[in-house]
Amino acid sequence: MAKHLAGKDIDIIINQIDSVRDKLTWEGLCDAVAPLIGTRPTRQTLNAHERVKTAFALKKEQIKSGFKSSKRPASLAIAEQRISRLESENERLKRENQLLLQRFATWQYNAYKHGMTPAKLDAPLSAIDRDSSEKKG
Repeated sequence: MAKHLAGKDIDIIINQIDSVRDKLTWEGLCDAVAPLIGTRPTRQTLNAHERVKTAFALKKEQIKSGFKSSKRPASLAIAEQRISRLESENERLKRENQLLLQRFATWQYNAYKHGMTPAKLDAPLSAIDRDSSEKKG
């Protein structure tokens, strides 16, 4: 049975996607992350996670747009890789933020539609009594 991916695994996979420079395939990604997360995930497992799917699609778009690195000394090449990874991560985070804002707008509308007031929505969370099963004495 396939291993379920934890949040830490998802972060590792997305970091791997962000660092790809030339060719990105689902199978190549599965092979690349296998030693990092301890097991080889399937394409379907990766595609089931929205953050991974969004990062993958965005990186494919960036690769298709034609970013090519030029030959440079090692220190500049490392800097160029880091900048490329950070730009990719920045684009992915912008896309995730956009999706979260859309979700929030939907929630806001549905709350209004069902009579929820801002006061009810901003109410603090209830305190959890973690000692309820222990005898007090």
